[in-house]
Amino acid sequence: MKQHLPHRKLGLLILLFFTLQVAHSQVRTGIEVLAGRDFDLLRGKRVGLVTNPTGVDGSLRSTIDILHAHVNLTTLFGPEHGVRGDFSAGDHVGDQVDAKTGLPVYSLYGKSRKPSREMLEHVDVIVYDIQDIGTRSYTYISTMGLLMEAAAEMDKEVLILDRPNPLGGLRVEGPLVEEGFHSFVSQYSIPYVYGLTCGELALMLNGEGMLENGKQCKLRVVPMEGWSRDMTFEDTGLPWVPTSPHIPDYHTSYFYPATGIIGELDPNMIGIGYTLPFQVLMTENVDAQQLSMALNALQLEGVVFRPIWFKPYYMPKKGSALQGVQIHLTDPLRAPLTTIQFWFLQEAHKLDPSFDPFEGKEGRYRMFDMVSGSDKLRTSMMKDFNFTGLLEFWNRDAELFHQGSSQYYLYK
Repeated sequence: MKQHLPHRKLGLLILLFFTLQVAHSQVRTGIEVLAGRDFDLLRGKRVGLVTNPTGVDGSLRSTIDILHAHVNLTTLFGPEHGVRGDFSAGDHVGDQVDAKTGLPVYSLYGKSRKPSREMLEHVDVIVYDIQDIGTRSYTYISTMGLLMEAAAEMDKEVLILDRPNPLGGLRVEGPLVEEGFHSFVSQYSIPYVYGLTCGELALMLNGEGMLENGKQCKLRVVPMEGWSRDMTFEDTGLPWVPTSPHIPDYHTSYFYPATGIIGELDPNMIGIGYTLPFQVLMTENVDAQQLSMALNALQLEGVVFRPIWFKPYYMPKKGSALQGVQIHLTDPLRAPLTTIQFWFLQEAHKLDPSFDPFEGKEGRYRMFDMVSGSDKLRTSMMKDFNFTGLLEFWNRDAELFHQGSSQYYLYK
Protein backbone atom coordinates (compact mmCIF):
# COMPACT_ATOMS: atom_id res chain seq x y z
CA MET A 1 0.00 0.00 0.00
CA LYS A 2 1.32 3.45 -0.92
CA GLN A 3 2.05 5.81 1.94
CA HIS A 4 0.69 9.35 1.43
CA LEU A 5 2.03 12.37 3.26
CA PRO A 6 -0.64 14.53 4.85
CA HIS A 7 -1.42 17.49 2.60
CA ARG A 8 -0.04 19.98 5.12
CA LYS A 9 3.32 18.20 5.44
CA LEU A 10 3.61 17.80 1.68
CA GLY A 11 2.90 21.51 1.23
CA LEU A 12 5.57 22.41 3.81
CA LEU A 13 8.14 20.21 2.05
CA ILE A 14 7.37 21.84 -1.31
CA LEU A 15 7.62 25.30 0.27
CA LEU A 16 10.93 24.38 1.95
CA PHE A 17 12.34 23.05 -1.34
CA PHE A 18 11.31 26.22 -3.20
CA THR A 19 12.73 28.44 -0.45
CA LEU A 20 16.07 26.61 -0.57
CA GLN A 21 16.17 26.92 -4.36
CA VAL A 22 15.56 30.68 -4.13
CA ALA A 23 17.90 31.23 -1.19
CA HIS A 24 20.86 29.66 -2.99
CA SER A 25 20.86 32.05 -5.93
CA GLN A 26 24.31 32.73 -7.29
CA VAL A 27 23.61 36.43 -7.82
CA ARG A 28 22.64 39.06 -5.27
CA THR A 29 20.65 41.91 -6.78
CA GLY A 30 20.99 45.56 -5.86
CA ILE A 31 18.23 45.47 -3.25
CA GLU A 32 19.94 42.56 -1.47
CA VAL A 33 23.32 44.29 -1.55
CA LEU A 34 21.74 47.49 -0.20
CA ALA A 35 20.03 45.54 2.59
CA GLY A 36 23.38 43.93 3.43
CA ARG A 37 24.75 47.47 3.87
CA ASP A 38 21.91 48.27 6.28
CA PHE A 39 20.44 50.74 3.74
CA ASP A 40 23.27 53.19 4.42
CA LEU A 41 22.71 55.16 1.22
CA LEU A 42 19.15 56.01 2.28
CA ARG A 43 19.62 56.93 5.93
CA GLY A 44 18.05 60.23 6.93
CA LYS A 45 16.50 60.72 3.49
CA ARG A 46 12.95 60.81 2.21
CA VAL A 47 12.74 58.00 -0.32
CA GLY A 48 10.66 57.63 -3.47
CA LEU A 49 10.58 54.24 -5.16
CA VAL A 50 9.99 53.41 -8.83
CA THR A 51 9.21 49.71 -9.03
CA ASN A 52 6.73 47.00 -10.00
CA PRO A 53 6.20 43.32 -9.08
CA THR A 54 9.67 42.43 -10.42
CA GLY A 55 11.26 44.47 -7.63
CA VAL A 56 11.89 41.58 -5.23
CA ASP A 57 14.83 40.05 -3.42
CA GLY A 58 16.01 36.46 -3.85
CA SER A 59 13.28 35.24 -1.51
CA LEU A 60 10.57 37.11 -3.44
CA ARG A 61 10.07 39.79 -0.80
CA SER A 62 8.91 43.02 -2.42
CA THR A 63 11.30 45.96 -2.49
CA ILE A 64 8.30 48.09 -1.47
CA ASP A 65 7.87 46.10 1.73
CA ILE A 66 11.60 45.94 2.42
CA LEU A 67 12.14 49.68 2.11
CA HIS A 68 8.88 50.52 3.90
CA ALA A 69 10.12 48.54 6.91
CA HIS A 70 13.64 50.02 7.02
CA VAL A 71 13.74 53.56 5.59
CA ASN A 72 11.57 56.64 5.32
CA LEU A 73 9.67 55.57 2.21
CA THR A 74 7.30 58.41 1.33
CA THR A 75 6.22 57.91 -2.28
CA LEU A 76 5.75 55.18 -4.89
CA PHE A 77 5.92 55.57 -8.66
CA GLY A 78 4.40 53.10 -11.12
CA PRO A 79 5.68 52.41 -14.68
CA GLU A 80 3.66 50.74 -17.46
CA HIS A 81 1.51 47.96 -15.94
CA GLY A 82 1.47 49.74 -12.56
CA VAL A 83 3.43 49.48 -9.33
CA ARG A 84 1.61 46.25 -8.38
CA GLY A 85 1.35 44.97 -11.97
CA ASP A 86 -2.44 45.25 -12.18
CA PHE A 87 -2.67 46.96 -15.60
CA SER A 88 -2.40 45.46 -19.10
CA ALA A 89 -0.01 46.60 -21.84
CA GLY A 90 -0.80 50.11 -23.00
CA ASP A 91 -3.46 50.71 -20.31
CA HIS A 92 -3.62 54.25 -18.97
CA VAL A 93 -2.45 54.09 -15.34
CA GLY A 94 -3.83 56.64 -12.91
CA ASP A 95 -2.57 57.95 -9.56
CA GLN A 96 -3.78 56.01 -6.53
CA VAL A 97 -3.00 55.02 -2.94
CA ASP A 98 -1.20 51.74 -2.34
CA ALA A 99 -3.59 49.53 -0.39
CA LYS A 100 -0.86 47.72 1.56
CA THR A 101 1.34 50.62 2.67
CA GLY A 102 -1.05 53.55 2.40
CA LEU A 103 1.56 55.46 0.39
CA PRO A 104 0.66 57.67 -2.56
CA VAL A 105 1.35 56.08 -5.94
CA TYR A 106 2.06 58.42 -8.85
CA SER A 107 1.69 56.98 -12.32
CA LEU A 108 4.54 57.40 -14.80
CA TYR A 109 2.40 55.87 -17.53
CA GLY A 110 -0.63 58.13 -17.50
CA LYS A 111 -1.02 61.88 -17.87
CA SER A 112 2.69 62.24 -17.22
CA ARG A 113 5.63 59.95 -17.93
CA LYS A 114 8.10 62.15 -16.13
CA PRO A 115 7.92 62.92 -12.39
CA SER A 116 6.68 66.45 -11.73
CA ARG A 117 7.82 68.83 -9.02
CA GLU A 118 4.65 68.05 -7.07
CA MET A 119 5.34 64.30 -7.23
CA LEU A 120 8.87 64.80 -5.88
CA GLU A 121 7.89 67.30 -3.18
CA HIS A 122 8.44 64.80 -0.35
CA VAL A 123 11.39 62.96 -1.93
CA ASP A 124 15.14 63.45 -1.52
CA VAL A 125 16.27 60.34 -3.38
CA ILE A 126 14.48 58.32 -6.09
CA VAL A 127 15.22 54.58 -5.98
CA TYR A 128 14.71 52.56 -9.17
CA ASP A 129 14.29 48.78 -8.90
CA ILE A 130 12.76 47.05 -11.94
CA GLN A 131 13.76 43.90 -13.80
CA ASP A 132 14.24 44.78 -17.46
CA ILE A 133 14.67 42.54 -20.52
CA GLY A 134 17.51 44.27 -22.37
CA THR A 135 15.49 45.56 -25.35
CA ARG A 136 15.12 49.24 -26.27
CA SER A 137 11.37 49.28 -26.96
CA TYR A 138 10.51 47.85 -23.53
CA THR A 139 9.35 51.02 -21.78
CA TYR A 140 10.95 50.64 -18.35
CA ILE A 141 14.28 52.09 -19.43
CA SER A 142 12.46 55.12 -20.85
CA THR A 143 10.84 55.58 -17.44
CA MET A 144 14.28 55.32 -15.83
CA GLY A 145 15.76 57.95 -18.15
CA LEU A 146 12.88 60.39 -17.65
CA LEU A 147 13.08 60.12 -13.87
CA MET A 148 16.80 60.86 -14.15
CA GLU A 149 15.96 63.96 -16.21
CA ALA A 150 13.44 65.08 -13.57
CA ALA A 151 15.98 64.49 -10.81
CA ALA A 152 18.55 66.60 -12.65
CA GLU A 153 16.06 69.44 -13.05
CA MET A 154 14.98 69.37 -9.38
CA ASP A 155 18.32 68.54 -7.73
CA LYS A 156 17.23 65.11 -6.47
CA GLU A 157 19.39 62.02 -6.12
CA VAL A 158 18.83 58.82 -8.11
CA LEU A 159 19.78 55.37 -6.82
CA ILE A 160 19.60 52.44 -9.25
CA LEU A 161 19.36 48.99 -7.67
CA ASP A 162 20.89 46.86 -10.40
CA ARG A 163 19.51 43.63 -11.85
CA PRO A 164 20.67 41.16 -14.54
CA ASN A 165 20.16 41.73 -18.22
CA PRO A 166 18.47 38.41 -19.14
CA LEU A 167 19.99 38.61 -22.63
CA GLY A 168 23.44 38.74 -21.06
CA GLY A 169 25.94 41.56 -21.31
CA LEU A 170 27.69 40.70 -24.57
CA ARG A 171 24.99 40.92 -27.25
CA VAL A 172 24.39 44.22 -29.12
CA GLU A 173 22.03 44.25 -32.13
CA GLY A 174 20.36 46.84 -34.31
CA PRO A 175 21.05 50.44 -35.35
CA LEU A 176 20.80 53.55 -33.20
CA VAL A 177 17.56 55.54 -33.20
CA GLU A 178 17.56 58.17 -35.94
CA GLU A 179 16.42 61.75 -35.49
CA GLY A 180 12.65 62.07 -35.80
CA PHE A 181 11.99 58.58 -34.44
CA HIS A 182 12.56 59.05 -30.72
CA SER A 183 9.56 58.13 -28.58
CA PHE A 184 8.69 56.33 -25.36
CA VAL A 185 9.58 53.06 -27.14
CA SER A 186 12.87 54.51 -28.42
CA GLN A 187 13.67 57.24 -25.93
CA TYR A 188 17.44 57.26 -26.39
CA SER A 189 19.89 56.60 -29.23
CA ILE A 190 20.92 53.09 -28.33
CA PRO A 191 20.71 49.85 -30.35
CA TYR A 192 17.60 47.70 -30.16
CA VAL A 193 19.50 45.19 -28.01
CA TYR A 194 22.05 47.20 -26.03
CA GLY A 195 23.98 44.71 -23.86
CA LEU A 196 23.92 46.65 -20.58
CA THR A 197 22.26 46.26 -17.21
CA CYS A 198 19.90 49.04 -16.20
CA GLY A 199 22.58 50.40 -13.85
CA GLU A 200 25.19 50.48 -16.62
CA LEU A 201 22.72 52.08 -19.00
CA ALA A 202 21.92 54.77 -16.42
CA LEU A 203 25.62 55.52 -16.05
CA MET A 204 25.92 55.81 -19.83
CA LEU A 205 22.87 58.07 -20.22
CA ASN A 206 24.32 60.33 -17.54
CA GLY A 207 27.95 60.18 -18.64
CA GLU A 208 27.34 60.68 -22.36
CA GLY A 209 24.95 63.61 -21.93
CA MET A 210 22.09 61.60 -23.45
CA LEU A 211 19.47 63.02 -21.10
CA GLU A 212 17.43 66.02 -22.27
CA ASN A 213 19.63 69.06 -22.89
CA GLY A 214 22.68 67.04 -21.83
CA LYS A 215 21.78 67.30 -18.15
CA GLN A 216 23.30 65.05 -15.52
CA CYS A 217 21.68 63.90 -12.30
CA LYS A 218 23.23 62.91 -8.98
CA LEU A 219 23.44 59.21 -9.76
CA ARG A 220 24.55 56.19 -7.79
CA VAL A 221 24.25 52.54 -8.72
CA VAL A 222 24.22 49.64 -6.27
CA PRO A 223 25.84 46.85 -8.34
CA MET A 224 24.92 43.20 -8.09
CA GLU A 225 27.26 40.64 -6.62
CA GLY A 226 28.07 37.47 -8.54
CA TRP A 227 26.80 38.47 -12.00
CA SER A 228 28.96 38.21 -15.13
CA ARG A 229 28.27 39.28 -18.71
CA ASP A 230 28.12 35.75 -20.12
CA MET A 231 25.35 34.61 -17.77
CA THR A 232 21.89 33.57 -18.86
CA PHE A 233 19.14 34.39 -16.40
CA GLU A 234 18.96 30.70 -15.53
CA ASP A 235 22.61 30.88 -14.45
CA THR A 236 21.79 33.51 -11.82
CA GLY A 237 19.60 31.22 -9.74
CA LEU A 238 17.21 34.13 -9.22
CA PRO A 239 13.44 33.70 -9.37
CA TRP A 240 11.70 35.23 -12.37
CA VAL A 241 8.67 37.44 -11.83
CA PRO A 242 6.77 38.24 -15.06
CA THR A 243 7.95 41.64 -16.25
CA SER A 244 4.67 42.15 -18.15
CA PRO A 245 1.67 39.93 -19.02
CA HIS A 246 3.26 38.50 -22.17
CA ILE A 247 6.73 37.92 -20.66
CA PRO A 248 5.72 35.17 -18.20
CA ASP A 249 9.18 33.57 -17.94
CA TYR A 250 12.78 34.52 -18.63
CA HIS A 251 12.88 32.48 -21.84
CA THR A 252 10.38 34.86 -23.42
CA SER A 253 12.80 37.76 -22.99
CA TYR A 254 14.90 36.15 -25.77
CA PHE A 255 11.93 35.99 -28.13
CA TYR A 256 10.70 39.54 -27.57
CA PRO A 257 13.50 41.11 -29.69
CA ALA A 258 13.16 38.28 -32.21
CA THR A 259 9.57 39.10 -33.17
CA GLY A 260 8.41 42.20 -31.29
CA ILE A 261 9.05 44.74 -34.05
CA ILE A 262 6.83 43.09 -36.68
CA GLY A 263 4.32 42.35 -33.94
CA GLU A 264 3.46 46.04 -34.11
CA LEU A 265 1.72 45.21 -37.42
CA ASP A 266 -0.18 42.16 -36.21
CA PRO A 267 0.14 40.75 -32.67
CA ASN A 268 -1.42 37.40 -33.64
CA MET A 269 1.41 36.97 -36.17
CA ILE A 270 3.88 36.62 -33.28
CA GLY A 271 1.77 34.51 -30.92
CA ILE A 272 0.04 37.19 -28.87
CA GLY A 273 -3.40 35.72 -28.34
CA TYR A 274 -2.04 32.18 -28.08
CA THR A 275 0.08 30.34 -25.52
CA LEU A 276 3.42 31.19 -27.16
CA PRO A 277 3.78 34.98 -27.05
CA PHE A 278 6.68 36.22 -29.20
CA GLN A 279 7.79 32.64 -29.91
CA VAL A 280 6.11 32.03 -33.26
CA LEU A 281 5.85 33.66 -36.68
CA MET A 282 2.46 32.97 -38.27
CA THR A 283 0.68 33.49 -41.58
CA GLU A 284 -2.77 32.65 -42.89
CA ASN A 285 -1.77 30.96 -46.16
CA VAL A 286 2.00 30.35 -46.40
CA ASP A 287 2.63 26.60 -46.07
CA ALA A 288 4.14 25.92 -42.64
CA GLN A 289 6.26 22.97 -43.82
CA GLN A 290 7.79 24.94 -46.69
CA LEU A 291 8.33 27.99 -44.48
CA SER A 292 10.18 26.02 -41.82
CA MET A 293 12.41 24.42 -44.46
CA ALA A 294 13.17 27.80 -46.06
CA LEU A 295 14.09 29.39 -42.74
CA ASN A 296 16.18 26.40 -41.62
CA ALA A 297 18.03 26.55 -44.97
CA LEU A 298 19.38 29.96 -43.94
CA GLN A 299 21.36 28.15 -41.20
CA LEU A 300 21.04 30.96 -38.68
CA GLU A 301 23.31 30.29 -35.74
CA GLY A 302 21.58 28.92 -32.64
CA VAL A 303 18.07 28.78 -34.19
CA VAL A 304 15.84 25.97 -35.48
CA PHE A 305 12.33 26.47 -36.88
CA ARG A 306 9.48 23.97 -36.47
CA PRO A 307 6.20 24.08 -38.41
CA ILE A 308 3.17 24.87 -36.27
CA TRP A 309 -0.60 25.38 -36.69
CA PHE A 310 -3.07 26.96 -34.25
CA LYS A 311 -6.05 29.26 -33.77
CA PRO A 312 -5.54 32.33 -31.52
CA TYR A 313 -7.77 32.62 -28.46
CA TYR A 314 -7.98 36.42 -28.57
CA MET A 315 -6.88 39.51 -30.52
CA PRO A 316 -8.15 40.33 -34.10
CA LYS A 317 -7.58 36.86 -35.61
CA LYS A 318 -9.30 35.00 -32.77
CA GLY A 319 -10.47 31.60 -34.01
CA SER A 320 -8.76 31.92 -37.40
CA ALA A 321 -6.59 29.04 -38.61
CA LEU A 322 -2.96 30.19 -38.78
CA GLN A 323 0.19 28.35 -39.79
CA GLY A 324 3.84 29.23 -39.52
CA VAL A 325 6.90 28.36 -37.45
CA GLN A 326 7.82 28.08 -33.81
CA ILE A 327 11.27 29.49 -33.01
CA HIS A 328 13.52 27.15 -31.03
CA LEU A 329 16.73 28.69 -29.70
CA THR A 330 19.44 26.05 -29.45
CA ASP A 331 22.05 28.64 -28.42
CA PRO A 332 20.27 31.75 -27.11
CA LEU A 333 23.49 33.65 -26.41
CA ARG A 334 24.67 33.33 -30.02
CA ALA A 335 21.44 33.45 -32.02
CA PRO A 336 20.98 36.67 -34.05
CA LEU A 337 17.72 37.50 -32.33
CA THR A 338 16.53 40.74 -33.92
CA THR A 339 17.00 39.59 -37.52
CA ILE A 340 14.84 36.45 -37.21
CA GLN A 341 11.60 38.37 -37.84
CA PHE A 342 12.98 40.04 -40.98
CA TRP A 343 14.26 36.78 -42.46
CA PHE A 344 10.75 35.46 -41.86
CA LEU A 345 9.23 38.33 -43.86
CA GLN A 346 11.68 37.70 -46.70
CA GLU A 347 11.18 33.94 -46.90
CA ALA A 348 7.39 33.99 -46.43
CA HIS A 349 7.05 36.54 -49.23
CA LYS A 350 9.24 34.42 -51.50
CA LEU A 351 6.96 31.44 -50.95
CA ASP A 352 3.77 33.46 -51.39
CA PRO A 353 4.13 36.95 -52.96
CA SER A 354 0.63 37.81 -51.70
CA PHE A 355 1.95 37.67 -48.12
CA ASP A 356 2.26 41.32 -47.09
CA PRO A 357 1.65 42.18 -43.42
CA PHE A 358 2.18 45.87 -44.23
CA GLU A 359 -0.86 45.97 -46.52
CA GLY A 360 -3.77 47.81 -44.93
CA LYS A 361 -1.74 48.64 -41.81
CA GLU A 362 -0.95 52.26 -42.64
CA GLY A 363 -2.15 53.28 -39.18
CA ARG A 364 0.60 51.16 -37.62
CA TYR A 365 3.50 52.43 -39.75
CA ARG A 366 4.51 55.21 -37.36
CA MET A 367 4.64 52.87 -34.35
CA PHE A 368 6.56 50.27 -36.38
CA ASP A 369 9.10 52.92 -37.39
CA MET A 370 9.49 54.29 -33.86
CA VAL A 371 10.10 50.80 -32.48
CA SER A 372 12.58 50.14 -35.30
CA GLY A 373 14.22 53.52 -34.71
CA SER A 374 13.94 54.46 -38.40
CA ASP A 375 11.60 54.13 -41.39
CA LYS A 376 14.38 52.71 -43.58
CA LEU A 377 13.70 49.10 -42.72
CA ARG A 378 9.96 49.33 -43.38
CA THR A 379 10.17 51.28 -46.63
CA SER A 380 12.86 48.98 -48.01
CA MET A 381 11.04 45.77 -47.05
CA MET A 382 7.81 47.08 -48.58
CA LYS A 383 9.61 47.51 -51.92
CA ASP A 384 11.04 44.03 -52.36
CA PHE A 385 11.01 42.09 -49.03
CA ASN A 386 14.77 41.62 -49.39
CA PHE A 387 16.37 41.63 -45.98
CA THR A 388 19.76 40.46 -47.28
CA GLY A 389 20.34 43.95 -48.64
CA LEU A 390 19.47 45.50 -45.27
CA LEU A 391 21.93 43.54 -43.15
CA GLU A 392 24.62 46.21 -43.35
CA PHE A 393 22.14 48.90 -42.31
CA TRP A 394 20.83 46.82 -39.42
CA ASN A 395 24.31 46.00 -38.10
CA ARG A 396 26.02 49.33 -38.83
CA ASP A 397 26.13 50.74 -35.27
CA ALA A 398 26.39 47.62 -33.12
CA GLU A 399 30.17 47.19 -32.84
CA LEU A 400 30.91 50.87 -32.30
CA PHE A 401 28.27 51.07 -29.57
CA HIS A 402 29.60 47.89 -28.01
CA GLN A 403 33.06 49.38 -27.78
CA GLY A 404 31.91 52.78 -26.54
CA SER A 405 29.54 51.46 -23.91
CA SER A 406 32.17 49.17 -22.37
CA GLN A 407 33.60 52.05 -20.33
CA TYR A 408 30.41 51.94 -18.26
CA TYR A 409 30.66 48.22 -17.48
CA LEU A 410 30.27 47.30 -13.82
CA TYR A 411 30.84 43.59 -14.45
CA LYS A 412 33.26 41.44 -16.44
